Amino acid sequence: MKYSIIVPVYNRPDEVDELLDSLTRQVCNDFEVIIVEDGSANPCKQVCDKYADRLAIKYFMKPNSGPGQSRNYGVERASGDYVLILDSDVVVPEGYLQAVDDELRREPCQAFGGPDRAADSFTPTQKAISYSMTSFFTTGGIRGGKKKLDKFYPRSFNMGVRRDVYNELGGFSKMRFGEDIDFSIRIFKAGCRCRLFPGAWVYHKRRTDFRKFWRQVFNSGIARINLYKKYPESLKLVHLLPMVFTVGVFFLLALFVAGAVIAQACCQSLGIALSLVALSPLVLYSLLIFVDSSLRNHSLRIGQLSIRAAFTQLMGYGCGFIKAWWQRCVQGKGEFEAYKKNFYK
Repeated sequence: MKYSIIVPVYNRPDEVDELLDSLTRQVCNDFEVIIVEDGSANPCKQVCDKYADRLAIKYFMKPNSGPGQSRNYGVERASGDYVLILDSDVVVPEGYLQAVDDELRREPCQAFGGPDRAADSFTPTQKAISYSMTSFFTTGGIRGGKKKLDKFYPRSFNMGVRRDVYNELGGFSKMRFGEDIDFSIRIFKAGCRCRLFPGAWVYHKRRTDFRKFWRQVFNSGIARINLYKKYPESLKLVHLLPMVFTVGVFFLLALFVAGAVIAQACCQSLGIALSLVALSPLVLYSLLIFVDSSLRNHSLRIGQLSIRAAFTQLMGYGCGFIKAWWQRCVQGKGEFEAYKKNFYK
C-alpha cells in the first residue's frame, strides 16, 4: 500500500459522504482510507459502511481529543508508505491522487501539501470565504498561491508526509489550533524536504457562515502567538499584517468619527475632509477586493460578499493575535484558545 488517507471527523457525516464518494473516482487507486471519529455525537459509521465494497476503508471511534491527536491515532493504524492528511470538509477531484503520485515520482520529498479552491456547488458565502483565505490580497498567498510573501507550509486540510518521517517526528502536537503549522515547522527543522504540489488541489468548504468563520480566524490569530512562543523565528512580517490592518481600521474609523464631530462643532470643511481621508483607504481596499473576487468568481454577488469575508478574515485574525499577544507576551499567561464551548455551533 502506497498511500493512507487519514481523516479525523467530528459530527460531519454528510461531509464524509461527499469526501468518500469523491475518493471512489480516483484514477490512482493504491490507497486506503482511515476515518477516525473523534467522539462525535452524530457518527458517520453507516456512511463508511456504505463504501466498504468500493474503498479499502477502516473506521475507528475514539474519545474526543481534537483533530491533531485523532490524526496520530489514524497514522498508528495506517499501512501506507505515505500518509495523506485531509479534513472531512474537503472533496478531491478525480486526478488528485495521481497528481500526488506524479510529483513524488518526478521529484521525491519527505513532506508536501497542495492548495485548495471552491467548487461550483459551494454557496456564495463559502466561495467568498474561500477567496478571502486564498487571495494574495488577504493572506499574501501563503496557502499555496503562485504569488506569496512567505514560504509554503503544508496545512492539515491537504497535507502529505512519508510515514516513517511522521513517526520519527511524533506527528501532530496537542495544540488545538495551529497544530498543522507546528508540525510543518518541525518538518523543516528536521531538515526534511517539503514541497508544494500545485496540481494536487482539493475543494475545501471551510465555514458556512461568517460567525463560524470569525471564530476560526480568531483562533488562528491566537495560534500564531502560541507558535511564536514555541518558535520565535517563525513569526514573519506577513503574520503581522492582519494585526496592522485591524489597528489601522480602528484608527481610520476613529478619525472618521473625529471628522464628523469637527464638522458639526466648528469647521464643516475640515471635518468633511478629515472624514473623507479616513474612509478613502477602506473604500479603495474594498473596491480592490470586490473587483478581483468578482473577476475570479464571475459573480458580482460573490465579489460583494468577499469584502465582508476579507474584513472578517483579517480583523478576526488580527483581534485574536492582539488578544494572545497581550495575554501571553505582556501578562505572561500560558497557551490558550477561544470559543471552546461554541466553536462548532
